[in-house]
Amino acid sequence: MPEPSPVRTSATAQSASAQGDTVPSPAATPATTASAPAPAPVRIAVLGAGGRGAANYGRWFADHPDRARLVAVAEPIGHRRDALADRAEVPAEFRYPSWHDLMADADRLHLDAVVVALPDHDHVEPTVAAAERGLAVLLEKPIAPALEPLLDLEHRLSGLKPRIAVAHVLRETAFWRETQQLISAGQIGDPVTIRIEENIGFWHFAHSYVRGNWRRTDTSSPMVLAKTCHDLDLIRWITGRAPERVSSMGGLQHFHPGNAPEGAPTHCAHGCPVADTCPFHAPRYYADALAHTDDWPVALLGPDTTPEGRMKALETGPYGRCVYRCDNDAADHQQTVFAFPGGLTATLTTSAFTGANTRTFQITGTRGELSGRMETGALRLERFAPGPYPVPPHLAGHVRVSSEGPMGHEVHEWTAGAGGDTDIDHRGHAGGDDALTERFVEAVASGDFEAHVATTLDASMDSHWMAFAAERSRLTGKTVEWEDFRR
Repeated sequence: MPEPSPVRTSATAQSASAQGDTVPSPAATPATTASAPAPAPVRIAVLGAGGRGAANYGRWFADHPDRARLVAVAEPIGHRRDALADRAEVPAEFRYPSWHDLMADADRLHLDAVVVALPDHDHVEPTVAAAERGLAVLLEKPIAPALEPLLDLEHRLSGLKPRIAVAHVLRETAFWRETQQLISAGQIGDPVTIRIEENIGFWHFAHSYVRGNWRRTDTSSPMVLAKTCHDLDLIRWITGRAPERVSSMGGLQHFHPGNAPEGAPTHCAHGCPVADTCPFHAPRYYADALAHTDDWPVALLGPDTTPEGRMKALETGPYGRCVYRCDNDAADHQQTVFAFPGGLTATLTTSAFTGANTRTFQITGTRGELSGRMETGALRLERFAPGPYPVPPHLAGHVRVSSEGPMGHEVHEWTAGAGGDTDIDHRGHAGGDDALTERFVEAVASGDFEAHVATTLDASMDSHWMAFAAERSRLTGKTVEWEDFRR
């Protein structure tokens, strides 16, 4: 990976300095010495201090002030705005209730980059505003919540050459990077089928897609985009091409008033008659199972995460609602099939009704099979063709090799990232969040953005088209032809 340039000063900083602005400018470049000076920290603003903006990106900036300085926060909810700003020591005057106000001050803040982690329907406008000012953007997925705003974004950015990194963080995990490397290296021959299962977890689905921000398509985005655009990006990355046809089925089967237990109140804490047997009883989750957690998802209940504060929030707030008495319409299960040129097919299954919150996969090829389970990092490679197959150097000593196959073929098993390969970043939450944030900072500091960022806007567009094609197929009951859909 290229090293950042030793000295970096933003164009906005140069302009503001020339005008005698009173806001402190980035650290001055030290006098030339025998060794190159450290680069000045990248100056970043976070737009949206919810779970992603604060707990993931904002936390990394606050913990690495030598590399990235969080200089402003925009967030309409005061306690969220102040919690992140306090941690990063952002002055009170640079805490904004609206991203519009912050962007109006972009030059005065000497910004180099922004993180757009606002609700789904607020992604396009701030991204365009930042790109028009020449700022780099770390854009939380999805790029846009529906097809029309996605096309609008494409049109408005067409002549700008924007620097945008889409937060498809799974590409940065050791698990998926090793998977993609093995497939692209031909370890299983030509891929024939890909099966990915997105196991959302019964508690996670209830939190985010029944009670939470992604419960409705009209206020966020379809579940196949909001939750599985990561998986669609992985399929597109592994196959290296767009599909020819898309077919999808699924819907909202369980979380609706027709399944509400007799006598169930609007909020679980109001005396639900089936509290002892309902798997979605809110106090059992937020107050009991997560009693020792103050971070996500408990932090979304409100500023008071004491036992008393949690119960008060559950009595009146959205996360305490009965899952059968919400205003949700997000599909709770969906299966999609993609047909690719050359005969390769891929399936994506997602379900609310799983115990684990993880992803599993199986990829079959003409000379072998690769499978894995993300939350454990376990990977299993079966090679049907006779060897020899050298073990990748970084995995030496970490792979269990056996001849367990029914024909005595080789079976290799290991944990992703076990060898500490410097090309495989496995830090942070599942390896992805911290790694992408760090890569984004390096990209801005280096001056060669695309050399550092794999999930650029162009690289991420097909995953969104795949989601919209799947949703059209689900709603119409018809197979979508890619070329017709993309016209």
